Formats: sequence, C-alpha cells, structure tokens
Amino acid sequence: MPHRPLTLRAPRGSVAAEEIRAGIDALLADAAEDLPIAFPPEVLAAAEAAATRTDGGERTDRTDRTDVPFVTLDPASSTDLDQAMHLSREGEGFRVLYAIADVPWFVELDGPIDHEARRRGATVYLPDRRIPLHPEVLSEGAASLLPGQTTPAFVWTLDLDASGAVTGVDLERALVRSTEKLDYAGVQEQLDAGTGHPQMLLLQEIGALRARQELERGGASLNVPEQEIVEDGDQVRLVWRRPAPIEDANAQISLMTGMAAADLMLRGGSGILRTMPPAEPAAVERFRRQAAALGVPWEEGVTYGAFLRTLDWQEGRHLALLNQATALFRGASYAAFTSAAEVPEDPAQAAIAAPYAHTTAPLRRLVDRFVLLVCHAHARGEAPAPELLAALGEIPEAMRSAGGRAGDLERRGIALVESAALRAWIGEELDATVIDSREASPAKDGNEGTPARVEVQLLDPPVTAWVPAQAEVGSALRVRIVSADAADGPVLEAVQG
Repeated sequence: MPHRPLTLRAPRGSVAAEEIRAGIDALLADAAEDLPIAFPPEVLAAAEAAATRTDGGERTDRTDRTDVPFVTLDPASSTDLDQAMHLSREGEGFRVLYAIADVPWFVELDGPIDHEARRRGATVYLPDRRIPLHPEVLSEGAASLLPGQTTPAFVWTLDLDASGAVTGVDLERALVRSTEKLDYAGVQEQLDAGTGHPQMLLLQEIGALRARQELERGGASLNVPEQEIVEDGDQVRLVWRRPAPIEDANAQISLMTGMAAADLMLRGGSGILRTMPPAEPAAVERFRRQAAALGVPWEEGVTYGAFLRTLDWQEGRHLALLNQATALFRGASYAAFTSAAEVPEDPAQAAIAAPYAHTTAPLRRLVDRFVLLVCHAHARGEAPAPELLAALGEIPEAMRSAGGRAGDLERRGIALVESAALRAWIGEELDATVIDSREASPAKDGNEGTPARVEVQLLDPPVTAWVPAQAEVGSALRVRIVSADAADGPVLEAVQG
C-alpha cells in the first residue's frame, strides 16, 4: 500500500539509468545469500520441459473454453499475464468468467520448480528490474495468458445480481484463448472519451457496483497514487502514478474472486486465507483524535471505509491522515487449515471486511497456486489430495519469509532512487507537508538522545524524509536539502521564517 501519495512534476536533474543499475546490483550482491536471483540449472531444465507439455483437453476435468473471447487488462509492458476476463449481462445481473493461469499444470508438486518457488515466494519488483517467481519460459511464455495462445487455466464463473452481489460460484479447469491484450492507459483514455471496449464498459459498471458492496459491508481501501521508476531515454525519473479508475474496477473483480475462494475453502474445511485482525480500539481512537486535531473529524456512525473515501490526498491535512491510516492496516498474514477445527477464530481480512484469499496471481505469488488447487477440489465436491494438504502448512511461513526479504530490498531500492533524485536539489529550499512527528528522546545508557523530528512529504520531487523540527502534522514546512547519500539517506533541515 503506498505510503507517500504525491505526483511529480517534471524533475530537474533526472537520475542516470546506469547509476541506478549499479546501485541495484550492489543491493542484490549484498542480498545474494537470502534472495535467489538466477535459477538453478535443474529448475531451468524442468521449466523448459514443462513449457512443451501440451494439454489438448485430455484431462477429463478440463473444459474447452477457447470459443470465449477473453481479454486481459494489465500495464502495457506486462507479459506475465495471470488473469483474463469475459463479462456479460445475464437478465438483470451479470456473469463474470475469470480465467486464472493454470500454473499447477506446469509446476509439479514437490518437483524442482515447486521447491524453487517456495524458496522465492513471490516476484520481487525493483526500480530497474524484477526477479521472477518462475522461469520466464513459463511466466512470460507457456503459462501466461497471452493473446492468441491456447493456455490451460482455472476459470471462475461468478454470477451477480443487479446490485453486484454474488449469487453463484463455480470453478473449472479449462483451455482458454485470450483474444486481446488491453492496457490500463489505453482503456482509460477511451472510456474518458466516451467510447471503449464493450468488456471494459461492463467492467466499469460492475466495478462501481462492487465498490458499493465494499462500502456497505464496511470494507476500506486507501486509493492513493503509486510510486514508479520510469526510464526516459538514458535517464530514470521518480514519479507518482495515479491509478486509473479502470484499475480500481479491475481490482474489485480480483477482490470478489478472492472472497469467493475464501468462502469455498471455509465451507470445504481446508485452504489458506489471507487474514488481517481488526484495528485495536486504542489505535482507532487515536486515529479519531488525529482526524479531529487536523480539522477533518470522523463523525460517529460513519464507517472507516466511508471516511477514508472522503480524503483527498492532494490536501495537506488529508495527506497526513492517509499516512496515519496505514497504522490500522497492520498484521496481515496467511492462515492455513486442513480441517474445520483449524479454521482461524476470526477468518476475516479486516480491511476487506470479509474472509479473503489470494488466488488470482499464481505466476507472481506462490500461495495462489495452492489456493487454486484446493478451491478446485472443493468446487468438485472432492477432498484435496493428501500431498496437497500436507504442503499447505509450509506456505504461510514461505510467504512471510519471502515477503520480509523482498520488502526490505524493495524499500532499499526506492531509497536509493530517492536519494539520487535529491542530489540535483542540494542547497535548494523546497515545500513539504508534515505527515508524522516524533518527540525528542533523552540520552540513556550511553546512547545519544534524538531531537524532536517530523516526517515530511516533499512536493517536488516526491520523496519523504525526517527533519529535526517541531511542527504540527498536516502543516506546511519549508525545508532545505543538505545532502543525499544513497547509503545514509537524505539529510534535510527546516528553514526558519
């Protein structure tokens, strides 16, 4: 979830691509023991063999859906395509066919690709590259739902009523053929012009209904821009990208599918949930006080999700509140269970306000492959295979460990770019918004104390930093860039007067 929501105007002094590349190379060298980069030869060989494996429908449980004109919707540069969709009206409601890459068809349980995927956990995204979960011959080739390619897939059938509520769920293994690769920017441009692909017009409508469903059940989301590193010739720029409305609609389809998967597993008595505990009452009360102090009161009777939707990240006080709101979205984890007795006491994901599971990105996330297999068994009224159930308990720790490693590396990569981006501004005075504060701490047991300090969001370029100063959260502050070292981070000072 983005931490510092702000857009970037054209920067002075872009960061050289080679400098970023060298910095990331150094980070990866430091993390070589913990984070695998190159795939072992036996994994590459197994992937090459799996990529040539064909399924012409010989599976008795696989349906031929190649006559359905599925489309994919992703960033323009993506080639690891996990999902494809076909949307239609059914009476007063809708039918969503959601095809998810059948990675288990290519990745044998307890085989070399599976073992390596458990070691990696998920694809890692860095400023100038990514470290994939699976060899690219699969993730960007045979297993990807590329247009014109007949590919094995799990196909969810989700029936919705006129309000967007799910009334029926089914899951089958099928052969599919995507007919078109759509991208967010192009689709949104057409929709803004009053035109658009028929599937995207329906997605826009269904997404709005699902967002209303989220609001009614008490779900919450922080709809703020994402930080991006983009190449500009031989240069690299740090930017904030505001997700297009169609991306939010697309996310609602994924959320709906994850909720359906969770329901299937809970009723079947085995699976892996993505859980998050409710915010502690003390944390909620603290957030209410922060909102009141900033002059943006959270009125009684208004749900948390409804309140967050009123916040505009471009307004300083709202920006500070959105930053503080992340404190209530903590404690997410995975919970595996192989019997009804092992189901978590509270199976819900608090931010979604419903039980939820990761199931729509098996090319990029380990856990989804196992969720799909378990859900498929439950949908058929069968018990999941014993070897599959035996593996479930290992997946939460694999995801936790991989997430910690990847998160640390991704943060260090972004910090490297942020520091480099600030070098062009050393000595300059810039506008910033205070988004957090810390009181001074006294010296104790030989350790030096720390002065009072505030975390600020710069307006241009879009980075954050801590500054020795006292100021109210949400207020404007003028700062000067003193230094910007990639290892130690940027040093800023408040400008008086």
